[in-house]
Amino acid sequence: MAKDNYSACLAFTLQAEGGLSRDRKDPGNWTGGKVGVGTFKGTKYGISAASFPHLDIANLTLDDVKPIYKTRYWDAVGGDSLPAGVDLAVWDYGVNSGPSRALREIQAIVGAKVDGRLGPETITRSATAGVKQIQMLCARRLSFMRSLKIWNINKNGWSARVAKVEAKGVAMFLTATGTSASARKVLASQGQRAGDKAATQAGQGALVGTGGTVTAATGLPSWLDFTLAMVGVALVTLAILALYRRNRQRADAYRAEAENLNDAA
Repeated sequence: MAKDNYSACLAFTLQAEGGLSRDRKDPGNWTGGKVGVGTFKGTKYGISAASFPHLDIANLTLDDVKPIYKTRYWDAVGGDSLPAGVDLAVWDYGVNSGPSRALREIQAIVGAKVDGRLGPETITRSATAGVKQIQMLCARRLSFMRSLKIWNINKNGWSARVAKVEAKGVAMFLTATGTSASARKVLASQGQRAGDKAATQAGQGALVGTGGTVTAATGLPSWLDFTLAMVGVALVTLAILALYRRNRQRADAYRAEAENLNDAA
């Protein structure tokens, strides 16, 4: 288990969360949890007005937020009882979307009772989680993010963050359970696989976007047939491009982690 991994996970998440956010379109920046509801205070170091309405968000310091993260998020998801890397994936998800949701997701993956509560069964079943489970959790997290109303505003940043969580989590797991050399090999391989998928999806997107997969069954299509076909092409193209973006970001993240291990060697 990764009882000494909290500091590394916290450092990663704080870097991703950044400083003070004052986006008025973000519901998390309002004490009421909805745009225009309550007082607009913003978010700092990932501590949002919606989750902590009574805090003076703008004047928070790192020393202020560290104990909040420890008790409200790390301890809530059982970070000390999770394998290295799995802890990062569950913890960072919990910081973004709440510990209960993160726990429900990992419970579903490892086959524990899905209730969003930390218990002996969740801890026991999560103990054998590894690379596959980290990747599955990150995929499920991204799927949830896509369902949110503000996805289109934040999609690039969110998908890049999840890709980095996945790669960093896998790197943590591999280095905790093997050698740096073997970890670099796996990370490089994962980066190559994701890059190959992105290249394939880029080609598919270009083909569909030019109408290369659209054919008429008989004669010329009617204006309605043509319109529906074009809408279908647009939707398919957007779906393929979303997959391309995700895999390109995953490839970049895995390669960066492999390079980090090279630099540390």
